[in-house]
Amino acid sequence: MKLFHFLFLCFFTNTLFNFCSAANVTYDARSLIIDGQRKLLISASIHYPRSVPGMWPGLVQTAKEGGVDVIESYVFWNGHEPSPGKYNFEGRYDLVKFVKIVQQAGMYMMLRIGPFVAAEWNYGGIPVWLHYVPGTVFRSDNEPFKYYMKKFLTFIVDLMKKEKLFASQGGPIILAQVENEYGYYESYYGEGAKRYVNWSAAMAVSQNIGVPWIMCAQDDAPDPVINTCNSFYCDAFKPNSPNKPKIWTENWPGWFKTFGARDPHRPAEDVAFSVARFFQKGGSVQNYYMYHGGTNFGRTSGGPFITTSYDYEAPIDEYGLPRLPKWGHLKELHRAIKLSEHALLKSGPTTLSLGPLQEADVYDDGSGVCAAFLSNTDDKTDVNVVFRNVSYHLPAWSVSILPDCKNVVYNTAKVGSHASVVKMVPEELQPSVASPTRGLKGLKWDIYLEKAGIWGVADFTKNGFVDHINTTKDTTDYLWYTTSITVGENEEFLKKGSRPVLLIESKGHALHAFVNQKLQGSASGNGSHSPFTFKSPISLKAGKNEIALLSMTVGLQNAGGLYEWVGAGLTSVKIEGLNNGTLDLSMSSWTYKIGLQGEHLGIYKPGNLNGVKWVSTSEPPKNQPLTWYKVVVDPPSGDEPVGLDMVHMGKGLAWLNGEEIGRYWPIKSSKNLECVQECDYRGKFFPDKCLTGCGEPSQRWYHVPRSWFKPTGNVLVIFEEKGGDPTKITFSKRKTSGVCSLITEDYPAFDQESILKEGSENGKTRPNAHLKCPKDTRISNIKFASFGNPTGKCGSYSASDCHDPSSTFVVEKVCLGKSECSVELTEENFDKSLCPGTTKKLAIEAVCS
Repeated sequence: MKLFHFLFLCFFTNTLFNFCSAANVTYDARSLIIDGQRKLLISASIHYPRSVPGMWPGLVQTAKEGGVDVIESYVFWNGHEPSPGKYNFEGRYDLVKFVKIVQQAGMYMMLRIGPFVAAEWNYGGIPVWLHYVPGTVFRSDNEPFKYYMKKFLTFIVDLMKKEKLFASQGGPIILAQVENEYGYYESYYGEGAKRYVNWSAAMAVSQNIGVPWIMCAQDDAPDPVINTCNSFYCDAFKPNSPNKPKIWTENWPGWFKTFGARDPHRPAEDVAFSVARFFQKGGSVQNYYMYHGGTNFGRTSGGPFITTSYDYEAPIDEYGLPRLPKWGHLKELHRAIKLSEHALLKSGPTTLSLGPLQEADVYDDGSGVCAAFLSNTDDKTDVNVVFRNVSYHLPAWSVSILPDCKNVVYNTAKVGSHASVVKMVPEELQPSVASPTRGLKGLKWDIYLEKAGIWGVADFTKNGFVDHINTTKDTTDYLWYTTSITVGENEEFLKKGSRPVLLIESKGHALHAFVNQKLQGSASGNGSHSPFTFKSPISLKAGKNEIALLSMTVGLQNAGGLYEWVGAGLTSVKIEGLNNGTLDLSMSSWTYKIGLQGEHLGIYKPGNLNGVKWVSTSEPPKNQPLTWYKVVVDPPSGDEPVGLDMVHMGKGLAWLNGEEIGRYWPIKSSKNLECVQECDYRGKFFPDKCLTGCGEPSQRWYHVPRSWFKPTGNVLVIFEEKGGDPTKITFSKRKTSGVCSLITEDYPAFDQESILKEGSENGKTRPNAHLKCPKDTRISNIKFASFGNPTGKCGSYSASDCHDPSSTFVVEKVCLGKSECSVELTEENFDKSLCPGTTKKLAIEAVCS
């Protein structure tokens, strides 16, 4: 019976992928070769700890539907080995479960073991405890580091082997990575750096996993390890050996966000351009970093100052929804590349000049199988080029793909995929039916106040300052520095009613200053190594005054040469405006306390909720620092993804049912900085090219996975550091309220699927505007429709003088009441005589309900 079940499983799995028999994975200069078949592969980064197991199948399936072959993830050492020899593979860290979900989807896996990962992840993924093993220097020819690195990497390899997850065993893993972007920082490590690189490669190869190893951004990666490219563009990259394929491990389709900074964007057109150029120039494996960025739950973000959101403006957003039109535009690109795959792998390219900044790369071995890429790298001017006696229009900064060397099925600058209108719809916190407060008007809150300074017994006292990180060892964000001064009654400021000024310098990352239990002010840095300053008048009284300074980290360094030695904490404390001038307290006696009492008691955990004496109230205090709030709520209605709206709070941490939502800090970026209204995709992208959100919170909403909610009786716990209004906290549901389509007359008019099967004439189609509502909704209203020259973007279209007045009627006739529809740009539907000599377009915005 067991044999029957196994054979049935193999039969079922083989309908998706041949994973019941071992696969031989090799490579040469052109590509990876899997069981004798060459492959061009599209890969997608999805980090398992940045989502939750309940989301994994949907994320993987959405990637597959987007034309992806491979799922890539780092392995996060500090999540798996939080203390020496104590391993964690539960919940978000269930690596085996994640890989098996990829396998069940019939996809390949790229496992980047590292174990250093960078990744904007706390401490670059290396456990903080390792820094305190005597004599350890990270990422160097250092015996303690190499011992622990090899031990962990071997542990992961053995776990994958035990579960038969390498392709050589019939599993999905076809590539593994050792180290990560070491080439950027190799110069910091002197003569031993090269020895470390060679040792890492040899150690990895000795694991005998049966699939190739890679090193990204490592030009001196020794054979047989493949060196790979990480960048916004990798078309010009060449491996360090003529026997290695061209692999792009990180194509950044967006960028990460930092607290207090603006919001970066990378247009879909430019992402597609970079991918098309990579395959045009002989690329074989391309990975989006990230395809789904997800969330830095708890205190996992590094940087420092990386936001809790790791959305990355990826093709799948933080909440698991396809980001349109980026996801759809790239899906069409992947289909066009796959149509060209046979030709691309059969012969090498011939490059033809079509102009000063225009060229064609033609893959034609003379057998009748032919594909061509026509590119225009001019970032300003559209051009017409002639290729094989046919004229082709190439927009600026674009690539056209011709899978038969004749017909354009895709151009990177022409976005035909529909877009969506996505909103965060607020829903007030609802009292739980399981709460003892049921029947009362509104919510009942439980409140607990932390003491500013030393709670319980002091940890130690020392003259001068200690390093914050060396003291807390990252067991908490918080470290109290406390001292006292005595103010004489004859101080002039007491008589004049003025106030002395407190001056503080700190290496990181933020602080709150309290005098006699009252908050005097706050300050923070910007994530750089430079110290920041605090300067504020303070209230002192005659006699003894207690000064309590709460120093905070906001994620530890995640990369850089010798990054583990970067410290944090206070470096100078002075008071100006006293009779004797400036009082320097830097070498005074300071008393230290690690963390918060509520943290120490774990009062956010289900089993410890009553660890302190809470005070119940229906009117929680507002703008009160060092306050714990607890409330019992029901889940938001519906099944849409959920975010916690914290825009009216200050800074702190949040939990739901003991699960770590993470750091919240709705700090605003400067309104005096430069932001753009619309991104220009043309020209090389860089992180500061296309920024929005000036004067707005860097992060307002904090993802709360639906799987964390119980049907009732959900305990939301919040620790607020400096003060906010908890009555204005809401859940917000991420809803697609509408869909848009913008299509031009000259959009490639060939069906991608039929063009090679049926020939170019039978493959011809008419451009059409496609709309698709989310599951269980239909098009209830056409909010906007215009054929002509409409302006704006999804959510803010406007008609121009060139407008067909029948546009709305035509679209309503085809689309109203449907969940999905297509409107063809035909003369029967629209007046094509409008605006002679111009390329017209159709813009539609539809409401889904």
